[in-house]
Formats: sequence, structure tokens, C-alpha cells
Amino acid sequence: MDAIQAIMSRRSIRKYTAEPVAPAHIETILRAAMAAPSAGNQESWRFVVLTERERLNAAATTTPYGVMLREAPLALVVCADTRELKHDAMWQQDCSAAVENALVAVNALGLGAVWLGFWPKMERVTPLKEVLGLPEGIEPLAVLAIGHPAETKPPAERYDAAKVRYERWS
Repeated sequence: MDAIQAIMSRRSIRKYTAEPVAPAHIETILRAAMAAPSAGNQESWRFVVLTERERLNAAATTTPYGVMLREAPLALVVCADTRELKHDAMWQQDCSAAVENALVAVNALGLGAVWLGFWPKMERVTPLKEVLGLPEGIEPLAVLAIGHPAETKPPAERYDAAKVRYERWS
């Protein structure tokens, strides 16, 4: 699958088979995430890989939208190390770029994923930090539920020319 096809056909997949995700695929997804741009090349992202059913189920309880984590064979928690940032206001953008790269890689590998937002909703962040034992200064931005898709969705055409301006707003 080429890059444009991987981007344009990516959809949020919330249903998965029980088949585990191969370790080589996990590494490919992580490599893609870490290939993202970051402010001043600070690469503040950190990742927690969840494959144990007990941990996935515990993570599911930290957000009202996490039910799919109960059947996903893999979750990728995208965090930032905020303790020594060169550009402290930019870590959310850095980690979001890593999330998008990971989502596109997941699709290109024939897997499915959905982005679960955590930061800045502290009612989700705090319990997730407890479940994962995250130290002070490691902030979870998002959790990606990942697996072999048990559902298919057609590509969504979201282009809207009315949302585009050239050169100036008016």
C-alpha cells in the first residue's frame, strides 16, 4: 500500500479478532511513530505497549470510550516526557504527529486502530497514570487500540473545498 492510499483509506476500527499482533508489526508501528517530526527535534514521545489482557482491561476502565480495549490484543499508549523539554508548549503536537504516523502504519500493515484521546482530560489521565505506574512528568496523550480488524469500513471522503482559503482568509 502506498502512502497516499494508507492515509486516505485509514478509518477508526473498534472491533478486532483475537489474533495477536506480531512483534515485528509492533516494532514497525513504533518506528513509524518515532519517525514523526517534533519541535526542535526534542522527540518527547514515550510509549507503553500493552498486550496483557489484565492491563488492557484495566486501561479500558480509565475512559468512558475504552470498551474496545477489552477485545483489542494490543494498545499503544503515547506519552510525553515533560521533565526536560526544550519547547514545553509543543509536546502535544509532537505526540499527535507520532499518533498519526502510527495510525497510518497500522493501516498500511493491514491492521486496524482507533485513537482514544486522554490529554488534557485529567479525569482520564489520572487513572491511566495509576494503572500504568507512570512517574511524575510522564503524561499520556492518547491510547491506540490496535488489532486485526473484525470490521471493515469504506474510505471516508472528507475533502471540503469550502474549508480552504488561498493566500488570505478573505
